[in-house]
Amino acid sequence: MKFHNSSAELFLPDGASADFALARTTHLGVSAHQDDLEITAYDGILRCFGRDDRWFTGVVVTNGAGSPRDDLYAAYSNEDMRKVRKREQKKAAVIGEYSACAMLDYPSSAVKDPEDRRVLHDLEQIIRACAPSVIYTHNLADKHDTHVAVAARVIKTLRDLPKEVRPKQVYGCEVWRDLDWMNDEDKVAFDVAGHENLAASLLGVFDSQICGGKRYDLATIGRRRAHATYYASHGTDITTAMMFAMDLTPLVDDPQMNIKNYVTDYIRRFEQDVLSRLSRFIG
Repeated sequence: MKFHNSSAELFLPDGASADFALARTTHLGVSAHQDDLEITAYDGILRCFGRDDRWFTGVVVTNGAGSPRDDLYAAYSNEDMRKVRKREQKKAAVIGEYSACAMLDYPSSAVKDPEDRRVLHDLEQIIRACAPSVIYTHNLADKHDTHVAVAARVIKTLRDLPKEVRPKQVYGCEVWRDLDWMNDEDKVAFDVAGHENLAASLLGVFDSQICGGKRYDLATIGRRRAHATYYASHGTDITTAMMFAMDLTPLVDDPQMNIKNYVTDYIRRFEQDVLSRLSRFIG
């Protein structure tokens, strides 16, 4: 597989051939940064962990060179951070038993440039080779520009593919803005309670981020626990960990659908729900 960047890499944790590892993929995660997969695509990782009939492959689009750094990494250059973050991502791929992990090594500026089609070409290669049933990426209401840009690139790539190659489901999941605000009937809720040790291990290997002053490990697991408890106000908890997603499948199935209107409709339904409840008690 030929990627546009000579520094890009396809990591194969169990030593399988690239063709075999990609072809057995059933669940694919496409994220912006190293450690995003372990947050946004954790449902797919968990569903495939320890299975022979399901396999997770991850794609990390950017190189992570601009990440914040402190402590041990305070004096690291951007190039040093690229190497560290790639090494950490490989550790996560081994722990999570990924089928493969593609690190495309783009700067964030390239991902956010709508005229730069290199990312689209690389994603198309991977998706065609994997033909996954499910794709996880960032949600379109995320507050990180690069995350939204990656989600938009995924949708664009899938829309340009023949229908027979497109996945059955495409989900936009949480990282920099959670989806608790969405109406319950609009959310896709994933029960991710199994293997708490796996969740902690996957997040814990990204030492450069945790030492950099961002406790993504504690925050992510805490958010999943909070979602599980606050999901339903009039019932007992049905799980101890839950994550939410925005269903992006309609946007892929109908290439003519307006993406901005699709997201705005979620926001309007949330607004209507809030105003309706207020009206009942305020008048």
